[in-house]
Amino acid sequence: MQTTKLSPESILPLTCSRAGTCCFGKAVMLNPWELLNLSIEKKSTPKEFRDLYCDFGGIQLRFDGKKDKKGQKACSQYNDSIGCSVHQGRPLACRLYPLGRQIQFDTAHYIYEGDKFPCLTDCSEVLKLPKLSVSEYLKGQKTTPFEKAQDAYLVVMQNIADIAFELLLDSGLAASGETRTLAAWRTLSTDTPDILAKKIGKEWINCLMIPAITEEINNPISFAQKHNDLLELKAQETFGALKTDQELHEASVLIMAVALHLSRGLGADTKGIAEHWIEIAKSHGAQE
Repeated sequence: MQTTKLSPESILPLTCSRAGTCCFGKAVMLNPWELLNLSIEKKSTPKEFRDLYCDFGGIQLRFDGKKDKKGQKACSQYNDSIGCSVHQGRPLACRLYPLGRQIQFDTAHYIYEGDKFPCLTDCSEVLKLPKLSVSEYLKGQKTTPFEKAQDAYLVVMQNIADIAFELLLDSGLAASGETRTLAAWRTLSTDTPDILAKKIGKEWINCLMIPAITEEINNPISFAQKHNDLLELKAQETFGALKTDQELHEASVLIMAVALHLSRGLGADTKGIAEHWIEIAKSHGAQE
């Protein structure tokens, strides 16, 4: 789909009419820090919130509420009388809407899909409201900590994938001439989220989406770094004594599945990322 790129100075009808139409029929992805924030706003534990209101182990908000006139179901957090019931803890996707965010060469760019401003389809009344620049809108939506969380978890995602690379390339597995591991990585990238979550299993899903961290919850960068340390420690404890090629293969596939599942929660191009990683592995001697 065509996208329209914006500058911070771009002026758009971004003042919200609070009609709630954007709370129906969407796919709102979550990273672990966003899941934590939603649970705090809901006055529940992250596990309770995930199990009640999320799909695929916690990477996506559940949309199972009442239907609108188009037959689209509402977000699980939408309330007819007040709108979003967790508004203060809402994730980046909701704060940015109708804008999207892309990272290119470590720089964030803001976009929207299509060549016409998306809100005008269902909320044409916004044309009667004051217009805002993109930078004014982002400031009003308080996106900064949520953008920091998103960027920090992109680093975590790469670090998890690096463990899969080590299990394949540094263990002698790739040197043995085996070809199954990269083929399995490619399959993971096209698995549906529910299948991928099942392949990962509850233990690793819990470690990925509801880490046992009680400190730094107000600092998304520190939170993600602590989470990264927990994931690396779990990998070391789980995979540190592997000996056979079969064990190394299974471990590399499992931890790559964790990295790709997180990529979906970050709204990344999971298939494209997997292909990029496969090519890197092949350039270092892995075979397919």
